[in-house]
Amino acid sequence: MSAPDRTTLNQPPTAEDLAAIAHQLGRPARGVVSVTHRCPCGCPTVVRTEPRLPDGTPFPTSFYATCPRLTGAISTLEGEGLMKEMTQRLADDAELRWAYTLAHEDYLRRREQLADVPEIAGISAGGMPNRVKCLHVLVAHALAAGPGVNPLGDEALAALPDWWADGCCGAP
Repeated sequence: MSAPDRTTLNQPPTAEDLAAIAHQLGRPARGVVSVTHRCPCGCPTVVRTEPRLPDGTPFPTSFYATCPRLTGAISTLEGEGLMKEMTQRLADDAELRWAYTLAHEDYLRRREQLADVPEIAGISAGGMPNRVKCLHVLVAHALAAGPGVNPLGDEALAALPDWWADGCCGAP
């Protein structure tokens, strides 16, 4: 398999995609609007979700990583302290802080394209714009939005091993 493509997708989920996502997550998919990134095997890796779930719950995480191999690799980076190091760099580096603020604004703009949910207005995800709280969200945003939009998501993505190298995650 080849490296993951950084092409931004906006594909409506098929029945097969929704089955794969349910298998990946171990539960039914909720509020999926589109598949925004696929693994080299073709399975969804990142989905875009409604900012309000079907049961009415506000859901600020617009870009959600679904592939268990990808999320496992991201969890390893989190466990190694990358979030703490990135947060410290945000405090020390005005240029990075500005670029991360722009990523926050991009995230909000993309979510607001789907719906206005007053309960989460101004709140993006992953700790943006002031800290790094969740690499999963930052990597998902970087894969969905394309290179150069979320600098810390791009960095975390570059630090990941080839999560796809051992084949498909097993989604049906």
